[in-house]
Order: sequence, then C-alpha cells, then structure tokens
Amino acid sequence: MRKFYLFFCRYVSVLLFLFLASTAWSQSKTVTGKVISEDDGAGIPGANVLEKGTSNGTVTDATGSYSITTAADATLIFSFVGYTSQEISVGNQSTIDVNLKLDVTSLNEVVVIGYGTQEKKELTSAVTSVKSEDFNRGTVNDPAQLLQGKVAGLNIAKAGNDPNGGYNIRLRGIATFGANTEPLVVIDGIIGGSLNSVDPNDIASIDVLKDGSAAAIYGSRGGSGVILITTKTGKAGRFQVEYNGSAAVEDIGRTIKVMTADEYRNVSGARDFGSSTDWLDEVTQMGSYQVHNLSLAGGQGGTSFRGSFNVRDADGIAINSGFNQLNGRFNLTQKALKDKATFTVNLSTTRKEAQYGFLESLRYAIVSNPTMPVYDDRLSTASETGGGEYGGYAERGIFDYFNPVSIAEQNKNEGTDNTFIASLKAEYDFSDILPGIRASVFYSQQNLSETRGQYYAKTSKWVGANRNGLGNKLTKTSFTELFETTINYDKDFGGTNLALLAGYSYQYFFNEGFGLQGGNFVSDVTANYNLGYALDFSKGLGQVETYANSNTLVAFFGRA
Repeated sequence: MRKFYLFFCRYVSVLLFLFLASTAWSQSKTVTGKVISEDDGAGIPGANVLEKGTSNGTVTDATGSYSITTAADATLIFSFVGYTSQEISVGNQSTIDVNLKLDVTSLNEVVVIGYGTQEKKELTSAVTSVKSEDFNRGTVNDPAQLLQGKVAGLNIAKAGNDPNGGYNIRLRGIATFGANTEPLVVIDGIIGGSLNSVDPNDIASIDVLKDGSAAAIYGSRGGSGVILITTKTGKAGRFQVEYNGSAAVEDIGRTIKVMTADEYRNVSGARDFGSSTDWLDEVTQMGSYQVHNLSLAGGQGGTSFRGSFNVRDADGIAINSGFNQLNGRFNLTQKALKDKATFTVNLSTTRKEAQYGFLESLRYAIVSNPTMPVYDDRLSTASETGGGEYGGYAERGIFDYFNPVSIAEQNKNEGTDNTFIASLKAEYDFSDILPGIRASVFYSQQNLSETRGQYYAKTSKWVGANRNGLGNKLTKTSFTELFETTINYDKDFGGTNLALLAGYSYQYFFNEGFGLQGGNFVSDVTANYNLGYALDFSKGLGQVETYANSNTLVAFFGRA
C-alpha cells in the first residue's frame, strides 16, 4: 500500500509539473523586430526594449534589431535618448518593428553644426546631439565610450582589452565608400583634434554630423562623418568647485581551455618537469582603473573661466601593461565693447606614460608545457643543464619555446605622449552697423610628441639573448597650425529665416621622426635609455632612421 501511495504521489507530481511547464510555455513567446529612427530611417543601436511591469528587457544590436521572450499578453516599452517612448501590446504578433519619433520637447535644443549652431527644429540634415547628462556612466577612459549605443548608425568597438588600445569608430557602416575611415573629430573648433587630448569629464556635448549634407562644410575630410566635441565652460556670477572620482576592477571572464599539469602528464610521451603551472594565471592579473577629476569654474561681469585637472591610472589584465595620464585644461571667455566683442582662449595639455606589455607572453602562455616551472636555474640555458644564462627563468632548448613570464618581466615596451593645444577666437557683432552681420577669427596650434622604446634583455631567450641585448627608440613630433575666418549673415523675414555663412581656412601640418636600433650591449643596466652602449653602432651594424614631411590645406567654404 505504501509503495502504491508513493507511486501515485510521484505520478501526480510529474503530471502537475508537465502541466505547469506546458502552461508557462504556451503563455510565453519570442518577439523579434527592429527599432528605427523616424528621423533618418536608420536602425537605433542600444535602444531599450522592456516588458512593462517587469525587469525583463533587452537592448537592440548595432543594426537596431532585437529579440525578447515575453508573456503573450505583455506590453513592450521601446525607448531611447532624444526619442518619444512607445508602448505596444504583443498580442498575436511575433514581429514588431517600431519607428521612434524625435522628442518634440527637445526640438528647441541648440545643436552644434559645422561653424555654428542651430535649433534642432531647424535642421534639415541628420545631426544627433548627445548632452553630458545623457552620456554613459561609469569609469570612462576614452571619450568614445560616452557615445556607445547613443547614436543610431554610429558603431564604436574595441578589440581586446588592452588599456592602451583605442576604439574603432565607424559612422557610415562597413559597406559604404571609405568604410575604413574614421569620422573627422573637431574639438572646440580645432579640426583634426585627438580624442586623447580631451578628458571625458570635460566634455559638455557631442554632436554627430551623419549625412553628406551636414558634413560637407568640412569638404572631403567629412566624407566619413564628423564628430563635434564642445568642452565645458564657466558661467559669470557663479563659482563652482567640482570633484569626480571613480574606480573599477576587471578580470578575465572566460579563457581558452588548456590542459592542467595532471592532464598533460597522462598524455603518452609527454615531458614531465615536475611542476604544476597555470601559465595564463602567471602572466595576467586583476585589472584596475581609477579616475580623479577636479575643476573650478566661475566668472564675474563679462569674464568667465573654467580650469580642470584630471588624473587617470590603469593597470591592464596582462602584467606590465597600463598607463598613467595627467590632463589639464583651461578656458577663458571675455566680453568687451558693450558685449559686441567676445574673446575666447582655450589651453590644454596631456601627458601619458604607458607600458604596452607583450602579446607574445599571452600566446606562449596558451601553448606552454604546464609541468614546466617559472623559475629554475637548472633549466635556464639552451642545453637545459644549468648555469642561469636566462636570468633564472626556466627555458627549453627547443624551437619556438619561450617562457611567457620571462617575456613579460625581462623586457620593456613603453612610451610617453605629450600633447599641447592652444587656441584663440575673436568674434564681433556688426549689427549696429550692418544688421545681421557677425564675423570671427580663429587661430590654433597643436603640438604632439610621441616616444616609443623597447629593450630585450641579454638574459631573455626571446629576442634579446640572440643579440646580446637589443634596444630601440623612436621619437615622433607633429605640429599643426590652423587659421580660419568666417562671416555670418542672419535675417528674419517674418516667417522666413535666411542664414548665410562664408569662410576661409588655412591649415599647415609638419611631421618629423627619428629612430635608433642597436644590439650587443655591455650591460642591461641602462637598457634603451643609452643606446650608445650598444656595440653595434661602433661596428657599423646599428640602424638609424629619420624623416620629415609637411603639407598645407587651403579652403573656401560656404553654407546657406
């Protein structure tokens, strides 16, 4: 009787489980579709799709497409920054495509366009403006991260997790002409500015000119779109001190599966060196980032100013990789002649000291024998008989084998970047003399110097031992000078507004570089900081490289 009772209970439990499961399955469904901007017909990446009343949601991919599993009677909420949200009942639909409309309340926002501004409602071309309050939050180390998922058609991606690696920015898609060209960057009127020269905390807004008509003001350089960055300024009558700080850590979420030492020992013919080493663990670490930003802003009367100082420190996941960066920025605006004249000065400087590490240490960590020790003088010569020729790191005398930790710790791969930018703009309103006429003159200089150096130690089996130490150093400098003058005419004829712009631009570029490489060092002590110790140069074997080039761009432009 007891057995029959237990059997009956189990039978009923199974039936109840299957019934509930089938009921739940019958009441849920998968909905797919695409979220499109009604403004330009492009898919919106990063748009939010949320099942109303729940935390069940997803975001659209780079093309604006999405897929979500919801209850059959659910209502989906579609939303994105700058657009009006929509609610749609799922019902019998399995495919729901949505056209999001621009938020009417945002049409009075001022949008930066080439050489001027316009209200959003007056725009006739594809321009997207993202204000500081809509930027992505968190520990942001590159201005490109502020825009990820914020602008339809703008793809921002980073391959790998190198803290010194930049982001790939593509606006027109990979199928268009010049698809491998990044958009032109303009920072406070400085054409061709470097994103690395501006700290994310100093940015007030980013405007993206997406179509040809919007970018045409910059000529052929705007063929892949234009990103206009406006930095923060002070306000007269208001003094403000602000501090922002953040920190983050990161680790490897998933690695390539390799054999453990015990698994390797079970392989027929495997060479067992008696240790148990996780090589990937030896050449990686917990990555960390910290950011500190201090700014002072204010003004009085016709004078306003803002100054900021930023510190960034990053340690990459690969050992001996990361950077330290200092950034300072100052701007001053002065009005004069009854506010008819405006003078603006912008100064910024950036210094970045970086360690780039070696990708080869990760490559050999994946293929190295897990029974090999990291350090062992007995295995520190090509013959594996002892002597410590490789600095105490265990090595093997076989083809294409190098100790991953030795690669990362015994060799140097570092660099320093210094950037200085200065600009001056003078504007005057001639309305008292010539109604509707305004003119401006703009001048800027950009100075950039880059130093890169590698040194492969005499005791490093990888590269250095074969050359008895090998060092190189390369220095590059670039100078850019920009002069522009523009005249604007604005006239309102009742219900019609006429806006004309004419301008002249002169930009000069000069680049030069100097490089040295030599081997056969007396000692590793000076590394590549004194390449004169490399005996290759006295024997005529050292390499020397120099170059210099310049070009000038002169343009006339206009817009109506």
